[in-house]
Amino acid sequence: MSKTRRIRIIINGAVQGVGFRPFIYRLAEEMQLPGWVNNTAQGVIIEVEGLPHRLEWFLERIKAEQPPHALIQRMEHESLDPVGFTTFEIRSSDAQGGKTALLLPDLATCSACLAEIFDPQNRRYLYPFTNCTHCGPRFSIIEGLPYDRPNTSMKRFAMCPQCQAEYDDPLDRRFHAQPNACPACGPQVELWDQAGKICADHHDAVLQTVDALREGKIGAIKGLGGFHLMVDARNEDAVDRLRMLKRREEKPLALMFPDVESLRLECHLSDLEERILVSAESPIVLLERLDQINSVLAENIAPHNPYLGAMLPYTPLHHILMGLLKFPIVATSGNLSDEPICIDEHEALQRLHGLADIFLVHNRPIVRHVDDSIVRVMMDRQQIMRRARGYAPLPVDMGGELASVLAVGAHLKNTISLSRGTNIFISQHIGDLETEQAYKAFEEVISSFQKVFEAKPQAVVCDLHPDYLSTQFAKQSNASLIQVQHHYAHVLSCMAENQIDKPVLGVSWDGTGLGQDGTIWGGEFLLADRDGYQRVAHLRTFPLPSGDKAIKQPQRTALGLLYECMGEAVFNLTDAAFMQSFPPADLRLLGDMLRKDIQCPRTSSAGRLFDGAASIVADKHKVSYEGQAAMELEFALHGVVSRERYPFEILSTENAALVVDWSTTMQAILTDAADGVSIAQCSARFHNTLVEMIVDIAIRVDQKDVVLTGGCFQNRYLCENAVRRLSEEGFTPYWHSIVPPNDGGISLGQAVYACRRLQKNL
Repeated sequence: MSKTRRIRIIINGAVQGVGFRPFIYRLAEEMQLPGWVNNTAQGVIIEVEGLPHRLEWFLERIKAEQPPHALIQRMEHESLDPVGFTTFEIRSSDAQGGKTALLLPDLATCSACLAEIFDPQNRRYLYPFTNCTHCGPRFSIIEGLPYDRPNTSMKRFAMCPQCQAEYDDPLDRRFHAQPNACPACGPQVELWDQAGKICADHHDAVLQTVDALREGKIGAIKGLGGFHLMVDARNEDAVDRLRMLKRREEKPLALMFPDVESLRLECHLSDLEERILVSAESPIVLLERLDQINSVLAENIAPHNPYLGAMLPYTPLHHILMGLLKFPIVATSGNLSDEPICIDEHEALQRLHGLADIFLVHNRPIVRHVDDSIVRVMMDRQQIMRRARGYAPLPVDMGGELASVLAVGAHLKNTISLSRGTNIFISQHIGDLETEQAYKAFEEVISSFQKVFEAKPQAVVCDLHPDYLSTQFAKQSNASLIQVQHHYAHVLSCMAENQIDKPVLGVSWDGTGLGQDGTIWGGEFLLADRDGYQRVAHLRTFPLPSGDKAIKQPQRTALGLLYECMGEAVFNLTDAAFMQSFPPADLRLLGDMLRKDIQCPRTSSAGRLFDGAASIVADKHKVSYEGQAAMELEFALHGVVSRERYPFEILSTENAALVVDWSTTMQAILTDAADGVSIAQCSARFHNTLVEMIVDIAIRVDQKDVVLTGGCFQNRYLCENAVRRLSEEGFTPYWHSIVPPNDGGISLGQAVYACRRLQKNL
């Protein structure tokens, strides 16, 4: 007869804040297995006693029936002598040891809580802070591990007897729901005017906010991870005013729709896109617009853009607001351009003064800013373009023990990463380090990560570029410094999320990154593995007149491109629209700069190649936000089916790196533009040419595994057609899904490289 055994189970992963302990309690009670469970700084530990076959069944059921938002990375167990447990209990959390448990992202309101919010008979009727173990704030309120109420910003709210009874009942879905609250004991909302005077509170504050939005006013609404600026998305004047005050000229504005049905009136919606929209992550999803003739939206929501960034309500407050409004609203980040999102109501009063007419605030402190994530569907799977709420700070599991390193990311679309245990934790989107406030937010995120994980990194990792503020931060730290070339970090990022540990051909295309040779790279083909890389090919370099100024004035890039391949003859193109866009004095000055090679850094940038083409064929001579010219060139493809392409050449060089010469491409584009070929047709030919450049180099290098990374591969047409053509030619392409292809993924690649170096003692 089998004897009773005791097993200790150690579970690592996202197993705190998801109802894991009550799940284990109920399972053990049902199977009549005595023992205990508790949270630790590393995850969850369980001990149970029973007959061997029942213990095996218990282990199988944990994996098969785990809570929907749990993520088990590892589950190990060992056999021990029985000690005679008689009941099963949930023990107090243990905060000892290294902090390696996963921090759970903030989760959208679940259906059970939503039903309570709109049930007049429920004690949480219209309560904006309703949550349970399946939903609500997590990452935005946590101050330390393990994830218990005293380690969150909810510690100031003492639970009433009813909430405490729910919290203490293992059979209740609010058992150990750390943000648990109700109208009697939890956070509350208030409506403030521009001076911070309280105008209303509780539900009256919400009702007056709704009235103000209906009147066309701008509302600053404190949400889950920061403030939104909200206006009626149907009101052209209100949207114009918001753009002017926020200093956001043309960049698309995110929208929140009341429900899926109202969204379907404006956008095409696939099954996968709908699943992402209504998921617990609830990101902004880029959706193709329907015919705008019947649209109720203001025309200035997303100028010259066939896509809308749309989301659904994801907090109780959003659901209540949208249930009353019943029309789409702009819900853009509560900041001025290039600044981080506001998270504190007093800070918002100051920073958003003169921008917002009203402030709907609450008294639950936000520990860290968390923007809305942005996702698009590409090749029938999601691609995260901005990784924040719903996804951060879930890590990439590297499969083996790692050195502890801090990677500080790039200058634009900054994130930071921290390795701990077997994981690399990636922060929420921080943004462009262009302002004092943005740099302060960057420092705060680093401090917060190191505090939560009690980390003392062995090394700090940064980009090669000396002018990046992230690089300067790293050089001023006391830890050992490791620097990683920008485009190699992109490749390592894609390799890590695809769990590739073998050589690849990395196609790393973006706007700017400092190369190993001190020049500006951006159109790179790298033969790479986790130990290093070889630059086997790149786009032909060209001068960038006035450097960074050309990024906002693509006609300067077009001039540099054509000067490279035509020389002085470019100044004879007096009929070309891009040439006519220059004031005569500017053109003379730029000509002198090119001839004398003054302030004309050379670059191989694929992003700038897009800009130059957009200026020539689409008359896009000035942009108000990064990537605008390239995006509008991509949007011109809408509905076009063509495999035509322009000519190009592959040149051999003395240093063995192949050069992709686009000079015949640009001259053919110039001819097409002069001949009146449509923008759509020119764009299709240009994109197809870029795809064939990738395929041609892949064939010549003969590396079957090809990684597509960098900001250019946010371009759906480019990425999808590169994947298709590479597959047709027998290659295995990889691209991004859970980590952004843009500079938001750089910190992950930096961390991968540094961990490898430290592991090999290099």
